[in-house]
Amino acid sequence: MYTKKILKNGLRLITIPQESTQAVTVLVLVGAGSKYERKEISGLSHFLEHMFFKGTKKRPNTVAIAETLDKIGGIYNAFTSEEYTGYFAKVDANHLDLALDWVSDIFLNSKLDPGEIEREKKVIIEEINMLFDHPIYHIQILWRELLYGNQPAGWNIAGTKETVMAASRQSLIDYLKSQYVASNTLICIAGKIDGPGTLEKVKKCFSKIKSTKAIKKPKVVEKQTAPGCVLKEKKTDQAHLCLGVRAYNIFHPLRYAQEILGIILGGMMSSRLFIEVRERLGLAYYIATEVSADLDTGFLVTQAGVDNKNIEKAISTILKEYKKISQQNIPIKELKKAKDYIKGKMTLQLESSDAKASFYGIQELLENKILTPKEIYDKINEVSVKDILKVAKDIFQPQKLNLALIGPFKDKRNFEKLLKL
Repeated sequence: MYTKKILKNGLRLITIPQESTQAVTVLVLVGAGSKYERKEISGLSHFLEHMFFKGTKKRPNTVAIAETLDKIGGIYNAFTSEEYTGYFAKVDANHLDLALDWVSDIFLNSKLDPGEIEREKKVIIEEINMLFDHPIYHIQILWRELLYGNQPAGWNIAGTKETVMAASRQSLIDYLKSQYVASNTLICIAGKIDGPGTLEKVKKCFSKIKSTKAIKKPKVVEKQTAPGCVLKEKKTDQAHLCLGVRAYNIFHPLRYAQEILGIILGGMMSSRLFIEVRERLGLAYYIATEVSADLDTGFLVTQAGVDNKNIEKAISTILKEYKKISQQNIPIKELKKAKDYIKGKMTLQLESSDAKASFYGIQELLENKILTPKEIYDKINEVSVKDILKVAKDIFQPQKLNLALIGPFKDKRNFEKLLKL
């Protein structure tokens, strides 16, 4: 069972004791991601995440920061998404104090050295180059651009080369002050925890965090009245596609039915699309369906890589499965399999302290409430065959269809003609 405490300054602390481990994870989450940015500072959340590993007064450079946890075999990293940024350290439970000190130090005391900022610009540009050189990553960027266009939800989390090069120390400091505040931050500690003393340790380590109000992100605008298609012409041996629909956000009452629908379509090796597209037709090595549900956006998308000459057949096959599941009730046996898959996978994932920290922390940050695994399993169990059909009928409509495609093709009109249900 977890415990939640709110400090006087608004900082939240969530602890999840776990007896069956010798590890502990300290995760700090802050409401700062690409959806919070303006066009001229696109990528700044991600840039700031990089800079937190460049030095503090106590640990003056990257080597000093890395060696602190390398010396004890710790695992540490950070990540940036559309909605949040996170920093974590996973260590032997005997080193909890060190992990807390390390995470709080980089979070509160990063120097943001001008020379390091200029050097890191080159690193991030190479990261952007890597994303655009790999069609598997690039197609995901194109997909969000297609759905959301020129607004934060449609921009690459890493920004553009132009916005990265234009970033300054002052812009990083201004963004830091606007988002990295107590009311917009939570600390999640999971694993072997010593008990009540943890709260006092957190208070001590994070005493310097600012208590000002964070800037709220703009609401995503979604408009679509006809199928959408974007084509990136590129000489490749394999065409990469994202084909899907706008769907529900995390607050929608049918969000769990939507998740199960995604699993049935392409979330496991015995899913409909994996069997049909890969095993029966041999069109793809990789194919998977993802359901994404954020605060104010949601989508269901199938991603695949296929031989260029088979691209139209692959698109038609995926659409055929979308249509089929929106017209016929799924067998109860198939629904049970998908439910058991989700519950079983979650159970296995939550055996580790870092997964537990993310599971509880992200719920609290995004939804201001936490459901335990059992409570989520209960909601999954409540989903009926009728719920699946209701979701499928609602989201699988022609005007909600979107196709992003990378391959050696010059004219997207041929693909637009396929977008029918």
